[in-house]
Amino acid sequence: MGSRSVRQKGMEMLRRSSVFAAEVMEVFDRSPTDKELVSQSKALCKDYINSRLHRAEIGGSKPEQGSGGTLAEVSSVLLWLGDELEYLRPNVYRNVARQLNISISSESIVSDAFLAVAAEIFSTGVTWGKIVSLYAVAGALAVDCVRQGYPAMVHTIVDCMGEFVRKSLVSWLKRRGGWVDITKCVVNTDPSFRSHWLVAAACACGHFLKAVVFYLLREK
Repeated sequence: MGSRSVRQKGMEMLRRSSVFAAEVMEVFDRSPTDKELVSQSKALCKDYINSRLHRAEIGGSKPEQGSGGTLAEVSSVLLWLGDELEYLRPNVYRNVARQLNISISSESIVSDAFLAVAAEIFSTGVTWGKIVSLYAVAGALAVDCVRQGYPAMVHTIVDCMGEFVRKSLVSWLKRRGGWVDITKCVVNTDPSFRSHWLVAAACACGHFLKAVVFYLLREK
């Protein structure tokens, strides 16, 4: 009787530990939630803007290299791809506020302009190149805001990024397992491969900025 009781307790402990282990693994295996994806998109946007403010020598700090965590790796890749994109078409990602012909003293105008650009960029579908392009626009617009004395607008831009991701990109990101999928973009080291889709993104963004200018002028 005693040995049976010990055996039953052992079986119960094994069952509980197995269930616990399965639950732990499920947390790692499951797809990220909508809320997590939006939160991550805003954190990535803060990192991107921070790096651009540092580069423009108007604030921010140099991004840490090799810091731990999956999101840190994603941020590093996003910044690297953004560097490549901005190098290919520097004029597209400078003086964005002037290109859009907007006043950045108004939070609503900045929000509307950013969301209009985002809607135009993704009007024909979603790609990682377009996502990198949108982050480059966010970084450039943030630099314009800080230079013109409106640093609080940085928070507006970050919030707009989160809102757009929530409404338009969450489903696409979930199908790819989350933001970590962007790290696959750097697996292929052939420069012609990288240049192809980055050039396409840069050219498309230049077109979209012009389209949004006409849209904003029409709305006035």
